[in-house]
Amino acid sequence: MYKSYFIIGWRNLSKNSRLFAINTTGLAMGIATCLIIMLFVVDELSYDRYNEKADRMVRVVLKGKVNGEVIKEAVTPAPVASTLKREFPEVEEVTRLRRFGSPQILYNNATYSNSKVAIVDPAFFSVFTLAFIQGDPLTALAEPNTIVITRDEAIKYFGKEDPINKVLEFKDSGEPYKVTGIIENVPANSHFHFDMFASMEGLAHAKENNWMASNYFTYLLLHKGTNLKQFEAKLPAIIKKYMGPQVEQLGMTFEKFNENGNEIGLYVQPLTDIHLYSDFDNQSELEAGGDIKAVYIFGAIALFMLLIACINFMNLSTAGATKRTKEIGVKKALGSQRNQLIHQFLTESFISTVVAMVLAAALVILALPVFNQLSGKELEAGFLLAPRVLMALVGLGILITLLAGSYPAFFLSSIKPIAALKNKTVHGGQSKGIRSALVVFQFVVSAALILSIIIVNQQMSFILNKEIGYDRDQLLILRESHLLGTHEEAFKNQLINDPDIESITMSAFLPAGPTDNNMTSVYPGHQHEAVRRTLVYNIDEKYI
Repeated sequence: MYKSYFIIGWRNLSKNSRLFAINTTGLAMGIATCLIIMLFVVDELSYDRYNEKADRMVRVVLKGKVNGEVIKEAVTPAPVASTLKREFPEVEEVTRLRRFGSPQILYNNATYSNSKVAIVDPAFFSVFTLAFIQGDPLTALAEPNTIVITRDEAIKYFGKEDPINKVLEFKDSGEPYKVTGIIENVPANSHFHFDMFASMEGLAHAKENNWMASNYFTYLLLHKGTNLKQFEAKLPAIIKKYMGPQVEQLGMTFEKFNENGNEIGLYVQPLTDIHLYSDFDNQSELEAGGDIKAVYIFGAIALFMLLIACINFMNLSTAGATKRTKEIGVKKALGSQRNQLIHQFLTESFISTVVAMVLAAALVILALPVFNQLSGKELEAGFLLAPRVLMALVGLGILITLLAGSYPAFFLSSIKPIAALKNKTVHGGQSKGIRSALVVFQFVVSAALILSIIIVNQQMSFILNKEIGYDRDQLLILRESHLLGTHEEAFKNQLINDPDIESITMSAFLPAGPTDNNMTSVYPGHQHEAVRRTLVYNIDEKYI
């Protein structure tokens, strides 16, 4: 019986092939859009959760106000990590990270560049979960001048050789670093991405007791059950105890510093909040993060796109079903029961939904590379095969089937045979009213989305064309000029002789990027009470 009605349902679909194709394609595009946005949202929410102890990891940050200047820095002074571990039993382990840039590296008489290097404490791999291919995460950085590199870097420098115990030389400093570990590449959903992690052990600047300069990203691994609010409430005492005496050396008591309206404090930020919830100075962050508001907006867009597709599917399905009253009358006259008709209509709706979902999956696979290129993501369609995602898709399919097939299944199947054969239906006006309301809703949502796109486009146009104080069209940047070594000045002199070049300046860093002097304290005119926190860029006399 079920098989026969399945065949009947499929034949009915074949008779309305154009409606079926339009309806299914529209639903497929809506589902595909929703799936791609869902992949984006899930990826944004997954940042740093690859760490096995992510729920107990926090980053220490610096906030305050000095002479009316608001301070929000993701970096802290060097001694913060060791001090917090010593002072608080809640802290199980600490580790620090500091950017080292992209130094030139020598190996086998060849010079390499473009490797992003960080210097970290020996306990770094005890806190962060980065999979080791070779080496021991507990001891790899225990000794000075040791370094752990990623799989790609190992291939880049050593090819098929065994990298362990090989020595890399940092050209500028002449420091040799012995390779003691190989790790997998840092996951894409991490708030930092480095190719090499060098040991901080033995470095003098890492042991400085300077509470007035912030250059280190400090991470804590807290014991289970630690209350973050209660732990954070203890941190002001640390500032007074250790930073206070150094403030007094500037000629001002810590109490007077606070009385002048200044405040400075340490706070903790959950590791999993760094990517989406940070509001710190971009110059002090390791990488540009996301925004939880954008996640909410994209989630809402996905929901509305799916709603539009589903409403369109329901309207077309319902409109098509109302033309089949005579078919229903004939079947009832020949003895078909209502439950059999309900099964038929729901089966037809289910077939359309399944075809739409298969088509949507194909569209996602085709569109994902383009989306990744536009968004800078590394999303993979294989995520759709995850058990939770498959369950969500099955639930979505069932929901769409019931919504689209409910009207013909439960309403049309109840029509009396005589009324159906005369092509008369009850509550037809009510059905049209519902469909009209849904169509209006579709147009309202569509208009809102189109208007939003126009506004965002205008904002981006304003940003790209805003006058920023210099002629960008006539300014060129030659990166990595340090690769010229001792010939850098000669190259500069040759360029200045070119009649097309008006002026040349040199700087170690781009003004919109990080420096090696993050958040340094300066004192205008040696007036310590006028202290300011600022970024420092090393430049030549032509820069201004």
